[in-house]
Amino acid sequence: MLGPGPVAAHLEHALGFAEAIGAIGAIGRRGDGLYLDLGSGGGVPGLVLATRWPASRWLFVDAHGRSADFLRGASLELDVGDRVSVIQARAEELGRDPEYRGAARLVTARSFGAPAVTAECAAPFLVEGGHLVVSEPPAQGEERWPEDGLALLKQRLERSLRSTSGHNFVIIEQVQGAPERFPRRTGQPKHRPLF
Repeated sequence: MLGPGPVAAHLEHALGFAEAIGAIGAIGRRGDGLYLDLGSGGGVPGLVLATRWPASRWLFVDAHGRSADFLRGASLELDVGDRVSVIQARAEELGRDPEYRGAARLVTARSFGAPAVTAECAAPFLVEGGHLVVSEPPAQGEERWPEDGLALLKQRLERSLRSTSGHNFVIIEQVQGAPERFPRRTGQPKHRPLF
């Protein structure tokens, strides 16, 4: 489910997320909100972060049934099933559901899509003042997240950083709730990106 390479490298990458998230304040205290892992796939970083912060509540979102089934089983096996919900859905559709719109304090994304797709799909889930933390490819960075493009979604680039493990991350703040017109219909963020 994780793709090529040793599992240790994937775990190290997930711990890089923990380091990046730590840069925006204390995470994982009881009652501090919902965290959402977008395109959870094999559970990295979501499962690692859920086990690292035992008071945190998570929603894992993945469009693929095989991944969703794996995540449900892995959550139970890792004894985090009472704090982790898994939904098989397209982010564009779930982002319109009133139960989840504006419900997450934090959204994580690893290999979800291009910056415009990731930002648009994450924005509807975030509370005002919430954060999107995205893993970036090597030698990439802030230029992929233009200020005017993020402004359409009521977001701003807060910072980019490199973890001690050498992984790059960007941290996007949701400065206001996402405009009602986002996310657009399934497939539009990818085929007609905002930036």
